[in-house]
Amino acid sequence: MNMSQKRVLTASDIMPMPEYGKIRREHRRNLVEVKRKRRVHIGPHVSLYFENFDTMWAQVHEMLFIERGGEEQLEGELAAYNPLIPQGRELVATMMIEIEDEGLRRRTLATLGHIENMVQFTFAGHTVKGVPEADLDRTTDEGKTSSVHFLHFAFTPEQAAAFKTPGTQVLVGITHPQYGHMAMLAEDCRAALAADFA
Repeated sequence: MNMSQKRVLTASDIMPMPEYGKIRREHRRNLVEVKRKRRVHIGPHVSLYFENFDTMWAQVHEMLFIERGGEEQLEGELAAYNPLIPQGRELVATMMIEIEDEGLRRRTLATLGHIENMVQFTFAGHTVKGVPEADLDRTTDEGKTSSVHFLHFAFTPEQAAAFKTPGTQVLVGITHPQYGHMAMLAEDCRAALAADFA
């Protein structure tokens, strides 16, 4: 299902759970390749997972399938996940700080306050900074950050055109004093993300 150009997930997009159950295994298998092209690792601990209509369609269905909350649950899931669908000239990413060891994770998060404000793309002379989702402050007063953040990258028409140009070298980096790392997008990743622009 390539509905990536849709911008809002509504109740009419949601399959009945018995029907979803029949396609769930195959759909999840197919989504693995889609998600692979939309994932970027930055340094040893941070990954960006770029969302779109298809990934949010899958996420809402999974939540409803697992939790079995029906109509009452649906409204909350739509409210939670619709903001993560790119709206024309933006990219939206879930940023995860992934450290298996609990002690190391706790110590590392304590040093990465406000990392969510220090993520940016650089390409073809342009810089596009990530803006955290404004739902709540994910860094505490003590400077400890959350392990999950939601970032919006808003592009001007000129920036979007440059990003969409095949072969453009795109770097995504984190400029935090305790975590300065960058990664170059593979061409298949750049092309997949460019398809999010209207």
